[in-house]
Amino acid sequence: MQTTNTSRRDTARRRNDTIRRLTEERDVWVSTAHPEHGPHQVPLWFWWDGRALWMCTSGDSATVRNLRAEPRVQLALPDSFDVVLLRGEARCFPDDEVPGEAADGFAGKFGWDPRSEEGPFAYVRVELGTVLAWRGVSELRGRVLMRDGAWRVG
Repeated sequence: MQTTNTSRRDTARRRNDTIRRLTEERDVWVSTAHPEHGPHQVPLWFWWDGRALWMCTSGDSATVRNLRAEPRVQLALPDSFDVVLLRGEARCFPDDEVPGEAADGFAGKFGWDPRSEEGPFAYVRVELGTVLAWRGVSELRGRVLMRDGAWRVG
């Protein structure tokens, strides 16, 4: 368990820590909403390609249905102290249309390739527009690390 006694990180350190977590972590909370059915939240495995997050789930899941109706999505890494919130636009790919690099990257990270499974799977690509990250109250100011798809400098 981490303590709450932390020193404030500058923007560059916070950005580097966030990119490291995007590269190393396994799970992300995916929050979607459907105009008629309301909000839906689920944890999914993800692979970060350096520009976008790739996830995979059942092709007929509520997540995929929601994203097809409303592609705006919010994601959160699972740590309530070292917060990373991600917002972006999602695009769904049937497992037989996913770019090979993305499917291979996902399979390489998890040792599981949905393309070899029965049943429809969909890969979800989320291109990030906004990234917020903070550890405790001391980092609330300056928590926006990416806006309109561009990382903040400094």
